[in-house]
Amino acid sequence: MSGASNRGAAPSWLLGSGVRWLALLGLVAAYLQGGLDKAIDLPGAVAEMRHFGLAPAPPLALATIVLELVAPLMILAGVWRWLAALALAAFTLAATLLANRFWQASGADRFMLENAFFEHLGLVGGFLLVAWMDLRERAGV
Repeated sequence: MSGASNRGAAPSWLLGSGVRWLALLGLVAAYLQGGLDKAIDLPGAVAEMRHFGLAPAPPLALATIVLELVAPLMILAGVWRWLAALALAAFTLAATLLANRFWQASGADRFMLENAFFEHLGLVGGFLLVAWMDLRERAGV
């Protein structure tokens, strides 16, 4: 094969690890930030659970903190990446259906909630892709 066919191609190490890891970091960044914020302000995290009518609020707040910190680290480290991605997909879908009920709002609130709803569906799709790709990679497909 001539060297001309590879001109302009990115180095394989960059595509294989660097860009992939940065993409995964971008996908999980909000969860790391949210988990850290909740861990720093545990009473605020409990109040958030109560605001959405979730009980018992303290254990649910702690479970959310653990999920938002551990699952992203698993994804970044490649440890059971598919499982962590599915957990965050399910969590994000549930939280989106709970917190972004745009169909019950009107005016500017509806617009903002609808945007957030569909942005979060995009995150769910991203996590499903991560899980699917990780499972395919592990299967050697």
